[in-house]
Amino acid sequence: MTAPGVDTTTAPGGPPPAPARDPSRTARLFGLVGSLLMAGGALGSGALPVPNPLFGIRVLSLPSRNATVAIAVTYAGIGMVVLAWLWIGKMLRANGAVAPAPDRTQLARTAVLWAIPLALAPPLFSRDVYSYLAQSATLARGLDPYTLGPAEAFGVDDPLVRSIPTIWRDTGAPYGPFFLVLGRGITALTGNDIVAGVFAHRALALLGVAMIVWVLPKLARRCGLDVGLAMWLGAANPLVLFHLVSGMHNESLMVGLMLVGFEVGLRAGDRWWDPHLLAGGVLIVLASAVKLPALLALGFLGIEWARRRGGRVRDVAVATALYTGIAVLVYAAFGIGTGLGLAWLDALDAPSLIRSWLSISTDFGLLGGQVGIILGGLGDHTDAVLGLTRTAGLVLAALLAGWLMLAVLRGRLDAITGMAAGMAAVVVLSPIVHPWYLLWAVIPLAATKAMPKARRAMLIISGILAIVVPPTGADFNFRAYQLPMSIVAGLLVIALTLLVVRRSLVGRTGVDVDAWPGHVPAGRPKEDRGAPL
Repeated sequence: MTAPGVDTTTAPGGPPPAPARDPSRTARLFGLVGSLLMAGGALGSGALPVPNPLFGIRVLSLPSRNATVAIAVTYAGIGMVVLAWLWIGKMLRANGAVAPAPDRTQLARTAVLWAIPLALAPPLFSRDVYSYLAQSATLARGLDPYTLGPAEAFGVDDPLVRSIPTIWRDTGAPYGPFFLVLGRGITALTGNDIVAGVFAHRALALLGVAMIVWVLPKLARRCGLDVGLAMWLGAANPLVLFHLVSGMHNESLMVGLMLVGFEVGLRAGDRWWDPHLLAGGVLIVLASAVKLPALLALGFLGIEWARRRGGRVRDVAVATALYTGIAVLVYAAFGIGTGLGLAWLDALDAPSLIRSWLSISTDFGLLGGQVGIILGGLGDHTDAVLGLTRTAGLVLAALLAGWLMLAVLRGRLDAITGMAAGMAAVVVLSPIVHPWYLLWAVIPLAATKAMPKARRAMLIISGILAIVVPPTGADFNFRAYQLPMSIVAGLLVIALTLLVVRRSLVGRTGVDVDAWPGHVPAGRPKEDRGAPL
């Protein structure tokens, strides 16, 4: 018996031919090289603490001595990872018309290999981890992190404060009490050792990613979507690798708990005291005690349970009362345990201090303010207009979420798709949007096949947003020349690399595409080839 794709014809007396090379292997290795370049570049371009602990260390301190080169190397790696991910996604979508796609095992191995260098390197794209450390230390010292900024709590010269961007040094924590309680545990273990604290928070972020990896296949099977495709779109997404693994944003914990709770809750029967229903609610409330928007998933889970019981008004009332009670109990436990009550709800607007160009409601507010200045001669009322447009955006998001819940209750939409679409509405219409916020919707959307056009749009958007955040996690004031120089150099490296591997990326001549394992010949019915990307 011969392996698929192997030409067994031999010339008399000649050596046996080599097996056909897997065309997806080059794309997977291309992404791995990109990840390694990012890890190496992070030594000089990453969001390093102040002072830089690498100074004075041979070899490791070299990238930090030439930040422009380090940023260029990092950008080259970013581009290579994104291109490789998109190319493999094209293979999955084309069902072998481009090149045989890697199987599920290869996809899982590839995602892990791409993540390992980023997990071992300094953080990239964000300095939020230093805020996490300072805010958790504030709570550990018996102070209120929701009313005291790190600078006021410790002083601007404290090692925990020096690495935090200036805009966030005087603001309270915008995160829920569960996350700060976990951070207080990290503070107890690491003290003022910033490097140890950073890697402890990365371990916490990886725990959230592990929950996502565990739950995505289960949600995908519920929706009838290929597990490998769901994992590639969700868990191996560059936004996950860049901002959850490398940047270690607490979205990993929020989304992980939210989706695990949703999956557990979907296993419940029709009794309100079912352990799955109760446990699922607790997990989602814990996710909301990391970041509040996760609470939306609780509404969709309750509506789905009410639909299964018949969808009557009293069923909705029972679900509402049950999950409201769980939320009150969990929040009360945190309030009493930390001694802070519900102070964290008053600090949720802290991120809105910045004006994010990704937020539609903020963009309309800024536009309206400028129109009033230029055309109306009314003076600068931008802040007032922003208040109106941001409020309108939140109201519209709430109305869309309510409409989606009604569709789930009536059976016109499955609960997973409804929850993903509701989270998308919250992200798009919220006052502040960062690229990693998109993961609130992208990850659950990756598990459903009900919205193929939206999934394709998310694929493209993920690739674009993965490259818009500078790897340093800071602005380039007074050194604006550095970023364009680095980007141009990184593009040149990518172009040269693509010239080397261009033949392998499109597959080698002579390979029998239809013979590769898992390939569906073009003549097979479309429904046998899996869900479209």
